[in-house]
Amino acid sequence: MARKSITLAATALVFVASLLGSMNAWAGHSNDAAALKGVKQGKGIFLVDTDNPQKTALYLNLINETHKSLVAQKVRPDLVVVFIGPTVRFLTTVPDAELAAKHQDSLKSVAATVKELDGKGVRMEVCEIATGVFKVPAEKLLPGLKLVGNGFISLIGFQSKGYGLVPIF
Repeated sequence: MARKSITLAATALVFVASLLGSMNAWAGHSNDAAALKGVKQGKGIFLVDTDNPQKTALYLNLINETHKSLVAQKVRPDLVVVFIGPTVRFLTTVPDAELAAKHQDSLKSVAATVKELDGKGVRMEVCEIATGVFKVPAEKLLPGLKLVGNGFISLIGFQSKGYGLVPIF
């Protein structure tokens, strides 16, 4: 059973690495000129609601690549990430033992990407309702994350301010 889990985790990491490598290759051969014509600022809000740490790590890396791609295409990124649901379990400095044992690499990737996005000024919010439901203490959230009362209200507010919604499930 453990060997099967390790094999699955290794396969997933190889897939993520190859996908990210492919993304870098695509970035050199194509652009988003039609979509970005006349756009000076890219305002996006990502709603992240996954129950899988590998998927969360993958999508955080894709958000990071999106930021880089906007900059490369001379569009100022203004990005917000809102974490709801079981995803909050993957955003702690001390995850529960079972989760840490099974998904150590993915959790390290999540933490590293959160730190990198924070350094770029990406606002990252964690829904307090979700932290309560999934028993994640606020004081154990990764640095750079902001606790908000209700992730849905954040979505409503930022969309009202012109942020485009990018749902990740």
